[in-house]
Amino acid sequence: MSNEGGSKICVPILGESAEQMLVQMDKAKLLGADLVEIRLDYLQSFEPRRDLELLIGRCPLPTVFTYRPKWEGGKYEGDDDERLDALRLAMEQGADYVDIEFKVASKFINSISQRKPEKCKVIVSSHNFHDTPSSDEITDLATRMQAVGADIVKIVTTALDISDVLRIFQLTMNSQVSEVPVIGLAMNERGLTSRLLCPKFGGYLTYASLEKGQSSAPWQPKIDDLLNIFNFRLLGPDTKVAGLIGNPVGHSKSTAMFNPIFKSVGFDGVYVPFLVDDVPNFLKSFNSLILSDYSCTIPHKEAALRSCDEVDPVAKSIGAVNTIIRKPDGKFIGYNTDYFGAISAIENKLRVLQNLPDGTGSPLSGKLFVVMGAGGTGKALSYGAKAKGARVVVANRTYSRAKEIADSVGGEALALAELENYHPEEGAILANTTSVGMQPNDNESPIPKHALKRYSLVFDAVYTPKMTKLLRDAEESGVTIVTGVDMFIIQAYEQHERFTNLPAPKELFWEVMSGY
Repeated sequence: MSNEGGSKICVPILGESAEQMLVQMDKAKLLGADLVEIRLDYLQSFEPRRDLELLIGRCPLPTVFTYRPKWEGGKYEGDDDERLDALRLAMEQGADYVDIEFKVASKFINSISQRKPEKCKVIVSSHNFHDTPSSDEITDLATRMQAVGADIVKIVTTALDISDVLRIFQLTMNSQVSEVPVIGLAMNERGLTSRLLCPKFGGYLTYASLEKGQSSAPWQPKIDDLLNIFNFRLLGPDTKVAGLIGNPVGHSKSTAMFNPIFKSVGFDGVYVPFLVDDVPNFLKSFNSLILSDYSCTIPHKEAALRSCDEVDPVAKSIGAVNTIIRKPDGKFIGYNTDYFGAISAIENKLRVLQNLPDGTGSPLSGKLFVVMGAGGTGKALSYGAKAKGARVVVANRTYSRAKEIADSVGGEALALAELENYHPEEGAILANTTSVGMQPNDNESPIPKHALKRYSLVFDAVYTPKMTKLLRDAEESGVTIVTGVDMFIIQAYEQHERFTNLPAPKELFWEVMSGY
């Protein structure tokens, strides 16, 4: 499971003075970096001979020297000959790598042909801040970069769609049989997987920031996350990929839950976020290169159902899929574990409150169960509550959507605004499945506080934050609450088993998520 000798982690050093950079270098080594990129263009005052001698002499790790001009996304706006002179001086004083832009690479490499130190490697780089070109265009660019004398080719693009990273993976995979190593990365959140899965697809290195706010490119992961959440050192060509399909996905705690558990049970897998706009296109394109299983979150649970080749009968009855498993023949089968996670979390709390032993009938039987929201999770809870013998009311901003679901479970439909003055019977349960209250809008609630006193229990499927405004209001009103974290953990049991073919270590799930 080790990627020893594989992809490296390079931490950009962005200090405004040489002294600040020295502090950052030591921190990078402490956090586990393999090498550091010293960004000379970030220095407020730069005296080449003095500063380079200090930085190279004191750096505890191998060094990449980059002096990025503004025309390639950097900060340097001075004379280009002086910039190249500084990089040549860095080579002479012992730099392990220098990064030079393709536009001036031929000139630079020709100038050092007679005096290039043997240990120093030249990275020839290209940054595209607009899009990700076609595979043929990327291959042609890499060939031309290699032809000017690059020791390492670096191509960075901008991902406008998640499928753009596939062309980056194809580039780095091809580097395994080419003459020179390749660094291939895609910027932006849609390109994040290119950074996380670098070892699986043969990339020479990936970049990781020291901490949040110290990145040199959009959506550069922190080194701590790369090593301790995504288990970067354990990834290799045979690592199985699983991940979360959604939009947004940045709020999800799934990566922080599944990856430590995969590591703990010895499963050679990694779980990553996929920011997806078009589910059918994503599944079709990724299936050609990445043989993955998926969790699915808002707003794609219904589109996921339509995109699967087969759908489990329960998921078909619900009308939404939150788990997609790739079969050996390449076809996808969809499941729904949301209904079990949410209903079980609510039942568990009711059993404790009513002192009911396990094995007795569902404490939801005969109860009025009010569901806010008519998306995939709303469908799942409506189905689950009905299956447990509850009477269901569905409330949604769009009444027609609420009625569609209510009719499917023999329930009642309301417009969401009607809930403020709705008077349910005693013992009723309220479940929020909308995204209202999710970070960053965590001071919002889908229902006024005064209306919560009419319920015996309030559940919120939102779990970031764990205590939403809805739950805070309910608790202050003396109402029992169940958090989305409980649902999130319980629904993940079956996902884990389908991803890994191993039994879910249930206690470990709760232990891993105890900090959330």
